[in-house]
Amino acid sequence: MTTIRDVAKRAGVSVTTASYALNDTGSIGEATRKRVLEAAEELNFHPNAFARNLKRRKTQTIGVFISRFSGSFYEEILEGIHSVILETDYELLVCPESRSTRRILLHRQVDGAIVFDRKITNDQVLKLASRRFPIVVLDRDLQNDFILPLLLDNAQGVREAFRHLYNQGLRRMAFVAGALDALDNAERMETFLSEAKRQHLHVPVCQGNFTEVSGYEAAHLLFQSAQLPQAVFCANDQMAFGFLRAMKERGLRAPDDLAIVGFDDIPLARHMQPSLSTIGASRFEWGATAVRQLIDFLDNETPFQPLRLSTRFLARQSSTLNAELPPALGATHDSALSS
Repeated sequence: MTTIRDVAKRAGVSVTTASYALNDTGSIGEATRKRVLEAAEELNFHPNAFARNLKRRKTQTIGVFISRFSGSFYEEILEGIHSVILETDYELLVCPESRSTRRILLHRQVDGAIVFDRKITNDQVLKLASRRFPIVVLDRDLQNDFILPLLLDNAQGVREAFRHLYNQGLRRMAFVAGALDALDNAERMETFLSEAKRQHLHVPVCQGNFTEVSGYEAAHLLFQSAQLPQAVFCANDQMAFGFLRAMKERGLRAPDDLAIVGFDDIPLARHMQPSLSTIGASRFEWGATAVRQLIDFLDNETPFQPLRLSTRFLARQSSTLNAELPPALGATHDSALSS
């Protein structure tokens, strides 16, 4: 029976070096690693899976590192992840923002990770990622063979939203931005402003942070302008809700006084009054795709395939002028914004 000593001899290296190469551990050159793997292939050497797992301390667990549990946005991503996990032998460990979370990640106490937490830095992700510890990121674009950036096609939906507003004759527009360090915010703002520039429009930007309160505060800033905008694009639905609440308090109506568009299509968007025009993507499929690729990498070393999840603009009552749209689903005059 072929042993690791035979592989080491064929490759012209020590048994220790052969072990490092076969288990993807230690600091050895890529050329040496390749020579050992080729020798193992020639000798038809396959390490015992159970012994290899013990040595590698495989946990059969996928870690999901997110900013928080609450909210339908994260729930739908987690449902997609869970639906795939149920079909495998892996367990799922969901880790919201905390010190213990960082410890689990930094000590690699899971086999692979899905990261959607801006407080976990790019440097940390880049240092942790390896063949033995692949990582999927949903909130940043990092280039590394062992990191999969699985992101939304923000530009697609934003362009559709801009055309919707522009084609209705709306020219005075404003943008309410989300968190400064968020890639999604940067891409949404860059696309909207670029589309406006192509039409020779100046778009003022109010800074928010993806919370309803920040949308409310941004509205009050814009209300102080000499001339109100005709349309406002908010970088997520929560800020759009806050903006609409401020409008209601001021006696303004959407879309008659101001057309409002959000992003994310969270469930409340379609149930409120007026129903919120927004941009949506399948968050369930987002989560499912992330964990499928991660497990395929872990089990088969299948290279990651970066891709962008398609988005679509959903025209509803808050931004559609002179059009007969169906009433908001389940909407009443005592909506979520009428408090």
